[in-house]
Amino acid sequence: MSRSGPRFDVVTIFPEMVTTALGYGVVGRALEAGGAQVETWDPRDYTGDRHRTVDDRPYGGGPGMVMKFEPLAAAVRAAKVARGDKAPVVYLSPQGRRFDDRRARELAATGAVLICGRYEGVDERFVEACVDEELSIGDYVLSGGEPAAVVVLDAAIRLIPGVLGDENSAAEDSFATGILDCPHYTRPEEIEGRRVPEVLLSGDHAAISQWRLAEAQRRTRARRTDLLTDESV
Repeated sequence: MSRSGPRFDVVTIFPEMVTTALGYGVVGRALEAGGAQVETWDPRDYTGDRHRTVDDRPYGGGPGMVMKFEPLAAAVRAAKVARGDKAPVVYLSPQGRRFDDRRARELAATGAVLICGRYEGVDERFVEACVDEELSIGDYVLSGGEPAAVVVLDAAIRLIPGVLGDENSAAEDSFATGILDCPHYTRPEEIEGRRVPEVLLSGDHAAISQWRLAEAQRRTRARRTDLLTDESV
């Protein structure tokens, strides 16, 4: 695998949360081999006080703290200078657009600067001035953006050519075709009275392909009707 893969920069006050989580499996191997690059930027390194303060009380009162504009903006500027390109700056936020397979494929090609918020969020002026888009991994709130960044990075990096051993693996995953994946089975042929479907043992590749498509459609109709279109059914 060549050392020319896309670069991802993560702005976070907990760099180890990101780098440690990405150190395993195919993603870890891709980073080690240079198929992708992940760099972290700690906003605390861009503060001017001895306490390295990155948060403050919100104007108007209310619970919690808000991440300050200046350290975040300085970290983003440093990341963009180091990159030398115009990759998107993405803030992981519950208010963002829902992250999906299509966006993962786009980021696998371009890379990105990912922003991990903490506390009650970030100063809105930072979003207005420095962020190109907001992405959400689901309708729930996390303690910080780091887990969301790991999800986005894992989803994107595994789609980079050469990362997966079999290039067809990503193409056949759930959501790659707009619907869920079909069921999968491995040896032995029977476990506790449950047998592998006979068609998968037949060696008839055309019949197997038809069965897999039909099962994927059936599963999608049963579990995720929101994914169905006229083309997918």
